[in-house]
Amino acid sequence: MQETEKIWFNGELVDWADAKIHVGAHALHYGSGVFEGIRCYETATGPAVFRLTDHLKRLSNSAKLLHMELPYSVEELRAASHEVIGAHGLAECYLRPIAFYGYGELGVHPGRNPVDVAIMSWPWGAYLGEEALTQGIRAKVSSWKRVGPNTIPHVSKATGIYLNSMLAVIEATQGGYDEAILLTDDGYVADGSGENIFLVKDEILSTPDLSASILPGITRDTVMEIAGALGYAVHERTIIRSDLHLADEVFMCGTAAEVTPVRSIDDHEIGPPGPITKAIQSTFFEVVRGRDERWSRWLDYAEKAPTPGS
Repeated sequence: MQETEKIWFNGELVDWADAKIHVGAHALHYGSGVFEGIRCYETATGPAVFRLTDHLKRLSNSAKLLHMELPYSVEELRAASHEVIGAHGLAECYLRPIAFYGYGELGVHPGRNPVDVAIMSWPWGAYLGEEALTQGIRAKVSSWKRVGPNTIPHVSKATGIYLNSMLAVIEATQGGYDEAILLTDDGYVADGSGENIFLVKDEILSTPDLSASILPGITRDTVMEIAGALGYAVHERTIIRSDLHLADEVFMCGTAAEVTPVRSIDDHEIGPPGPITKAIQSTFFEVVRGRDERWSRWLDYAEKAPTPGS
């Protein structure tokens, strides 16, 4: 992680090194927090945050599912996001808003513990590497199953849930793969450790529906709209492991991963990125960089331009 100068923390900008919490913070012990990953892209008219309000609304919904009352409104968090972007003057960056139960009582019930909120910002390139975007990645179905929808609210982007993802991706990378794919307890395809998944068969796109314990991804929603505009049908349906092995194309998507092709799964070769994956990926990058007016509503332009030479 490349450190930047400031972090927005509970309503004010503080030095990066001073954004600290107590070791007794409830979230440190119980994973009682919610977060978002958001990207700001360079465009011809300045930095633009992609679907900022949608991300912050999801943060608010995630908090509600944890009985957490955020001390800031969506609009206040939007303004704070612009503040931290302006403080660094970066043409492109990644934003990480996080809200969590802080220091107070240390029982499992959060009680009256305060809710702390922070927004970090730093430069972050391709999550799985630049080569992954052009050549694709190798994925492996994990032995770890995705947590069930009645085990924990998977619709909430909660910090504690990501232990499930962490174990899966460690297993995959230790086995020599780039990413993990998790199945549900019933054996249906869910998602990656930090991405939603799509497959293409006979020019029709399919992606698991929400019953597969997946996060309602904002990039997933973006891809479905782009695919429809390009003339491709998209089905949200139950997907089995064999569907992945026999697919014509497979790709993963997420704010960090963007649109990343998958070239093999469980050592079954799918092949290099296919034409539909390439078309969606190309359009996605046109959209986020402000070069496709059809989706200009998704761009929230930063209120302060980057400093010269940044």
